[in-house]
Amino acid sequence: MSDANTEGPGAVKRLRATLLLSAEEKRHGDRFILGLYVLINGAIAIGSLSALAAITHQAFVFPSLGPTAFILFFSAMSVQAAPRNVFLGHLVGVLAGALALAIFGLTTAPPDLDLVTWPRAGALTLAMCLTGALLIWLGIPHAPATATTLIVAFGLLHTVPQLLVLMLGVVLLLVQALVINRLAGVPHPLWKPVGSSPPG
Repeated sequence: MSDANTEGPGAVKRLRATLLLSAEEKRHGDRFILGLYVLINGAIAIGSLSALAAITHQAFVFPSLGPTAFILFFSAMSVQAAPRNVFLGHLVGVLAGALALAIFGLTTAPPDLDLVTWPRAGALTLAMCLTGALLIWLGIPHAPATATTLIVAFGLLHTVPQLLVLMLGVVLLLVQALVINRLAGVPHPLWKPVGSSPPG
């Protein structure tokens, strides 16, 4: 399995060939090319979702989507960037956070980042540890999902419509990343990690 550290250089070679950046690469190195790729495509992906959020007044962009975008463009062939892991990882985070709110009686409580009550502390702890364990047990590691579950457990996004929009934001980001990476010559997988089989 490849990770962010091993995937970056391979992606740069494909980007150089596709985008004809070999001369620029000789002057600035792989780090510059990959950073430029993340800069431009992160701006396109998050910028478009932010514009959609501004137009619709819905939470199509949220904090944990940033690290997901970084992974999708920095290491598109890594296990954590596989669409299956991204989508199901955030879904697990949403469901674990919602379950924690229900267990601790916080489904209608307003969020308060300045005053963490004992029930809120319990919900945050349960959501986080349950999400982390499920990501491992289900074979769908995606680290940003552990931030999503804390967003939900804090009550920042917790209603059914908000959670549906959150997941739609994940899907829209995945579609953008797939199109952008494929156009750049990076063989981003359609669903599961390359060379893996679904957990059984």
